[in-house]
Formats: sequence, structure tokens, C-alpha cells
Amino acid sequence: MKSIATYFIILFTLLSTVACGTTQIKPQTKPQTDAQSQPQVQVGAERVEEYIDKLQGKRVAVLANHTAMVGEQHLVDMLCEKGVDLQGIFAPEHGFRGGADAGEHVANSVDEKTGVQIWSLYDGKTNRPSDDVMRQFDVLLVDMQDVGLRFYTYYISMIRMIDTCAEYGLKVIVLDRPNPNGMYVAGPILDMKYKSGVGALPIPVVHGLTMGEIAQMAVGEGWVKECDVEVVTCENYTHTTRYVLPYAPSPNLPTQHSIYLYPSVCLFEGTVCSLGRGTDMPFEVYGHPDYKGSKFSFTPRSRAGAKNPPLKDVECWGVDLREIDDEQVIESGFNLEYVIDAYRNLAIGEKFFNRMFDLLVGVGYVKEMIIAGHSAEEIEAKWQAELEEYKALRRQYLLYAE
Repeated sequence: MKSIATYFIILFTLLSTVACGTTQIKPQTKPQTDAQSQPQVQVGAERVEEYIDKLQGKRVAVLANHTAMVGEQHLVDMLCEKGVDLQGIFAPEHGFRGGADAGEHVANSVDEKTGVQIWSLYDGKTNRPSDDVMRQFDVLLVDMQDVGLRFYTYYISMIRMIDTCAEYGLKVIVLDRPNPNGMYVAGPILDMKYKSGVGALPIPVVHGLTMGEIAQMAVGEGWVKECDVEVVTCENYTHTTRYVLPYAPSPNLPTQHSIYLYPSVCLFEGTVCSLGRGTDMPFEVYGHPDYKGSKFSFTPRSRAGAKNPPLKDVECWGVDLREIDDEQVIESGFNLEYVIDAYRNLAIGEKFFNRMFDLLVGVGYVKEMIIAGHSAEEIEAKWQAELEEYKALRRQYLLYAE
């Protein structure tokens, strides 16, 4: 989950033309690269002719959320209109409508518009569907807008479902979407002893892959069981394309700038600081009640998508990142300087960190080196060799030009 936003979070309870809420990401006040001169990206779901015939005569389930739009229509509605035998919807973190808090338990339900069963993968009981559920379909259709970070959980839900589908001999079709952070690769490779719900594969923090590419890499590298996975690719997309998301992918990423800052600012989830959850600028600020020397403050409050944010109702002093333009954020990539700044400012030693920090960054040495007084550049140098190895591996699975 950042900087350019004078935009406010719109509640995810607004209904679109489909059976789920979507919050549009508002236009940037600062110019993007000349995306207007580039051909319009067509996402996998919009290439209906590439997959619709493969669903005929099959019992179909989808793994999708509010971002699974086919133009102005939701994928679920489109499939129902075309007579596809839709057995159920698997919902990832934040729920089918995308409005639940991070990690919030979401119960099974029924889609109000179509009457299709919704099976929550975040019900607090299990991440693996029951045998009874898995026997109800032949093909799993996956469509979710990812943001390209190892700790963003949509890809984890996908690979768990691929692994489970493999056990039942079921086909998986991934309707691919661009990665808004797909133009670079950065950060340490996950040490698998820190494998968790916010990191499931030995990939860097900023992995530079689309959902389709991750699916193929996971199968190809044996990180999941052998499975029949097909990807319906995007058209007019490369990894240099600056793709502005049409909808907020989750409640606390309401702006494109927050998505660009997310790789770096998300690390504050593993500290005593607030990163702006419970404000109209989540992942675009950071602060703490005891942050020294700042004239900028914010106060987290309970709101949709952040019912109980860290430091709720406490005034936090800190840093406003909204005035750093997109190009600077992208150029700095996965930037440890924000966390190091707050660590040194608060001067509380190891108490600055909690267990989540190691899970998010994916290795133990980053925290140790920050405590020892190392600079961001010195820490980043430690992971460069393994990052180059990953880049070579990544190229084997790319579906789009770099």
C-alpha cells in the first residue's frame, strides 16, 4: 500500500453495474509518462473470445473480486449473461466487493445480483476449500488486479487455489492484468523460513510479474503442484507500460501514487508507526506521536477499510510523502530510507519493530542492519547478487517485453 493524493477514499460499498463495489482511482494531478500516445491496454478479461468457448459445457468457478471488470461490466455478470454454468465465486482478502479490512475475516455469502454462491478464502477457518466445494467445478477462472508486491495477498490466494486444483485435475485459466509496479524488480528474495500469509514464494519484494507470469513461474519452478494453467494475456502491454489502475485494488490503496509508494511504506506495518490507515492518505504518510521535528500531523480514525487502524484517535507527527512526484518514487524503487528515518528519529531501539517487519521484508538481516546503523545503500547491496539471479529466472517466464 504514498504520495500524490489530494484524493479522498470513496467507500467500497458503492455498487457498480455489477454485484460488487468498485472505487475508481482518480486522475493524477501530476502528469504520467505519455501514456496517451500509447495503444490502449486490453486486459485478459476483455479478450472474451479467447476463453469463453473453453467454458462451454463446463462447470465454472471464479476467483475474483471487485476489480474483475470487463469494460463497464463485472466478469461474473458477463459470464451469467452468456449462459456459463457458474457454480461459485472464491473471494480473496478484502472480500468479493473489496471493502473489508486487511486480514479481516469474511463469511461465505451469496451474490445479491446473480444468486451465485461466494466462498470466502478469508473466513478465518481455512485457506483451502473443502473437498465438497472442489468437486463442484471443472474450471477455475482467475481475475484479480494485483499490484506487484510479494506481500500483496491476491497472488497467494491464486497459487493456493492452483495447488488445490492440481490435486483434483482441474484446469485454471488466468485472465491477466498489467502490473502497475511491473517496470522494475527490487528487494531481498524471501527466505522461506519467513514464509507466511504475506509472503509465499521465493521472490523479491517487488517481483516484476503479472498474475499470469507468477502462475506460470510457480508451476514451472515446482513451487506448486503440476497443474494445467493457461493465461489469457493482455494486449498492448509491456513491462515498461505505466498502467494506471481504473479501480482501487483494495481499500487502502486509493490512488496511483499510493500504489507506487506501497513497496516502501508498507514496511511500517511491522513497526510502531502509522502509515496513514484511517486517514484519507493511507500509504502516503508515516508518523508517530513521538516523532520529533515535524510540523505535519495526522490522526487515524475508524473508517471503512480501516475500522481499527494503528494509533487510532492519536495525533501522529511525521512525514507527508504526497508531494514527491511519481517519477521520483518509481526511481527510488523499494526504498528503506523512510523506515530508517523513523527508526532513528524515535530512538527506541528494537522496540521500534514487531514480528511483522521480518515477514514483510522477507529476511532477518534488514532489521539487524538497521539496528546496527547501516545505511539503506549498504543494506540494499547485500541482496543484489541474489536479485540478479532472480532476474535471470524471471525472464524465462515473462509473457510481455521488458
